[in-house]
Amino acid sequence: METIERHSLTKAFQAFANEPPSSIYFSPGRVNLIGEHTDYNNGYVFPAALTMGTYLAISFRPDQSIQMKSENFPESYTHLTSSLSYSSEHSWSNYPKGVMRAFQELGYTLPGMNLLYYGTLPNGAGLSSSASIEMVTAFFLNDVLDAGLSRTQLAQLCQKVENDYIGVNSGIMDQYAVGLGKEAHALFIHTGTLEHELVPLALGSYSIVITNTNKKRGLADSKYNERRSECEQGLHILQKEGYPLDSLSDLTTATWAQAKTVVTNNSLKKRVNHVVTENSRVRQAVTFLKAHDLKSLGACMNESHQSLADDYEVTGYELDLLYSIQKEQQGCIGTRMTGAGFGGCTVSLVHQEYIDAFKENVSFLYEQKTSIKPDFYVSLAGDGVKKLD
Repeated sequence: METIERHSLTKAFQAFANEPPSSIYFSPGRVNLIGEHTDYNNGYVFPAALTMGTYLAISFRPDQSIQMKSENFPESYTHLTSSLSYSSEHSWSNYPKGVMRAFQELGYTLPGMNLLYYGTLPNGAGLSSSASIEMVTAFFLNDVLDAGLSRTQLAQLCQKVENDYIGVNSGIMDQYAVGLGKEAHALFIHTGTLEHELVPLALGSYSIVITNTNKKRGLADSKYNERRSECEQGLHILQKEGYPLDSLSDLTTATWAQAKTVVTNNSLKKRVNHVVTENSRVRQAVTFLKAHDLKSLGACMNESHQSLADDYEVTGYELDLLYSIQKEQQGCIGTRMTGAGFGGCTVSLVHQEYIDAFKENVSFLYEQKTSIKPDFYVSLAGDGVKKLD
């Protein structure tokens, strides 16, 4: 598949820049198996890089202009290296532009460039298309500028772009998984310390099936920032009451059971409850996967979705409908929303023998209720961002 994508991209680049690309880079998307809305609370997450992602073909120009085109969007852009400020009119190009600006702020001089992007991820589906385009741009610039930044440093740079340039207060999970993923492995990450462990994704006769609701995530960014603010409020209340916490993820389930009475606002109490219980579920899920207890791993996924729906309130009708349909399907041992929520995708563990029936039944029942046809992706865990030979 990669060879086909690269051949198509090379042809498109020739038409775009009137020359073949000098190099091609690839950055994956990611799916999070469990651990949602915990990363900006310095908690635990368990994502895997995908084999779907973003390709970038490049060549250099003698002037100071940056020509940007995407095969996924109608708009193309020309930016000057001296004018890389954020603009709402610049749509998708703000993501690579923000990364370029970040390299300038580190003291690097940008060359003129032709950049052609092509993504195999569905946009707005919660599979980290934004982190993918950020990281492929950062990896490319790190390479050609000989900047010597580590993959962890590139992930931190791209998270800063997302927070300060784009204006979404996301944690580091997406960029980190995209940068440090490994084929056939998931990443068990403590986002507070950035310690991580590569865990073999040994699923036996089960596969990861991603289902796209095909509902655009219109509320995701604003609600994401709102949830982060609520978590900060909950943390501040607990700190004022004398609990020695640097983040909500310092709360154990036992301490939270004693402390929850001091958080009198019900919404804030539910947000904190999700973070505490989700961190516990991630650690349990990793233990179950290592022990090849996939049914218990699936049960953790189900509980995660219920917490995201009831305590964190980030699911919405379409995601909850998919969850309720999928968990009843034969061969499905676990399912949950993945990503920021309010649309996007679910991730399910489905026995390979039942995948076709799973797709058919889920598609029929979901479309019957929503008049929307879902898309399915049977996913493998892939490598992190790289330059293609």
